[in-house]
Amino acid sequence: QVQLVESGGGLVQAGGSLRLSCAASGRTFSTYAMGWFRQAPGKEREFVQAITRNGEIYYADSVKGRFTISRDNAKNTVYLQMNSLKPEDTAVYYCAASTKLYGIANRSGYAYWGQGTQVTVSS
Repeated sequence: QVQLVESGGGLVQAGGSLRLSCAASGRTFSTYAMGWFRQAPGKEREFVQAITRNGEIYYADSVKGRFTISRDNAKNTVYLQMNSLKPEDTAVYYCAASTKLYGIANRSGYAYWGQGTQVTVSS
């Protein structure tokens, strides 16, 4: 069982940056793949980025070159550094944990989810 708590969301102007954090409970954090998803009002929850237990990274084309996922296993924390933010990045951002080795770009690959943190980018 893993509990996830996101933080770091807020209001930022277009072109600005934010860093989201996701703190995980439990002793086995390093064995999980970790992902970030987002959901804008009226839209489906969509994949943003993921990092495997071995450090391989997967990302959505919409955030390529702007967002960077990283993890600190000693702190049981995964981060999402978001630069060059755009109004269309406005959404609730969710952290998720997966025991799978593959398929981590899909929502169905994740068993554990955080409550989400709001990111609002003004134009």
